[in-house]
Amino acid sequence: MQQAACKSATAALGRLELCAIAQMCTVIDFKCEHGLPIRPERPEIRYEMTDSEHKTTAEENVAKATEQTENVADLHQEGEAAEKTVEDWAAEVAELQGQLQDERLRSAANEKTLRRRHEEEIQHTHKFASQKFAAELLTVKDYLEMALLDQSQNFDALKMGVSMTLAELEKAFEKAHVSEINPSVGEKLDPHLHQAMQAVESEQEANTVVSVMKKGYSLNERVLRPAMVVVAKAAA
Repeated sequence: MQQAACKSATAALGRLELCAIAQMCTVIDFKCEHGLPIRPERPEIRYEMTDSEHKTTAEENVAKATEQTENVADLHQEGEAAEKTVEDWAAEVAELQGQLQDERLRSAANEKTLRRRHEEEIQHTHKFASQKFAAELLTVKDYLEMALLDQSQNFDALKMGVSMTLAELEKAFEKAHVSEINPSVGEKLDPHLHQAMQAVESEQEANTVVSVMKKGYSLNERVLRPAMVVVAKAAA
């Protein structure tokens, strides 16, 4: 029974759908014959803003314009700040260059002063290099003057005075590192220390010292004057 009821309901619905479709087709045909639009036109909807919305929009536009103006002002200020920074850098560079130039001039002046002082010290050293040795010779000169003033005509006293003078001179030489070059007889001739003044026949070996004419002297092992000697010559 239930199945029969369902079939009856389904058939009824089918008939209703067919009636509705037929009615719609009749309406469409009528509209087409009389030139009426099939779909109804929708009325145009216009939206009008309220006063509060107008006010809000105006405030937003003013805020945007203010923000844009501030941004432009900030950019202008940043440009001025950047230009000022460049000028500051240029001023600092100029100041540093001036300081460097002053330092160069000061260094050159100091170097010139040091060079002049060094030259003066060298000249002073050369000028007074013999001061100590000259002071030692003063006593020798005093003894010689005393010997000349002696009127006693005592030869022994004169000889003693000369001996004392020679001793003082030797002391002065020793303090000044002045040494004698006095080769012994038969010593081999040394051209660096000896100067052969004469060659004589002798039983000695050739080129050996026969006698010393004058002693030589050296200062700190540098020869001031070679010893002047007579040497033996080779046998004919």
